[in-house]
Amino acid sequence: MTPHGRRAQGGRRPPVPRTAGGRAPAGAKGAKRRPAPSAKPQPAPTSIEPPAGPFRLGVMPGATPGKWIDVWQQRMPRTTLELVQLDAGDEAAALRAGRVDAAIARLPLDGDGLHVIPLYRELPVVVCPTDSHLTAADELTAADLAGEIRIVPRDDVLGVDLPGTVSPVFEAPETTADAVATVAAGVGILVVPMSLARLHHRKDLTHRVLTDGPESPVGLAWPQDDPSPLVDVFVGIVRGRTANSSRD
Repeated sequence: MTPHGRRAQGGRRPPVPRTAGGRAPAGAKGAKRRPAPSAKPQPAPTSIEPPAGPFRLGVMPGATPGKWIDVWQQRMPRTTLELVQLDAGDEAAALRAGRVDAAIARLPLDGDGLHVIPLYRELPVVVCPTDSHLTAADELTAADLAGEIRIVPRDDVLGVDLPGTVSPVFEAPETTADAVATVAAGVGILVVPMSLARLHHRKDLTHRVLTDGPESPVGLAWPQDDPSPLVDVFVGIVRGRTANSSRD
């Protein structure tokens, strides 16, 4: 190089020094840079297909799982949920026989071989004709029912003892629906969980909450062995998990 960094004769720049291999040293002026290696293309993510349906949900008489079904349809639009109506007390047998994948059942339930989680509790109500003297009160107690003929169907789910009420002279009706028809004919009263009173609603009947009567717990049950892979999705829905939350 010429003094003071001036160009060499002829206006040429001094040659760039080379290494023994003929490459310009790193950082040398005029050195050619190698292009950065291009990133390898990543494969497009594959969509995960939901487990094959349908998901069969057994429901006891009076159950109203509509809010959970709405969430299911939003979260699992390609997997059908089938509602299977079950008779009172038939939930455990339906699960063990494989007729349903899970069931909304009235508790207590014979839980042998089943997972059971509580969902909610129902208030007991007194069903009576709309012109009954019992309708003068907004709520009733067991003492208010003294002397009333109480109809207890064979499929009764409460099993409550109400001292002071009178047993009818005729045989017990087979079903709650039959008992409701008997009360509508003007004979006696009926004590059931509120959902059953709503299920069998008639214009000539009404109901009042029995404040000191037993509540009726309701739960979700499913088999412990070989459950449907869709059960966990529904359990998450009833427990309030979001679509992205992990399993509890």
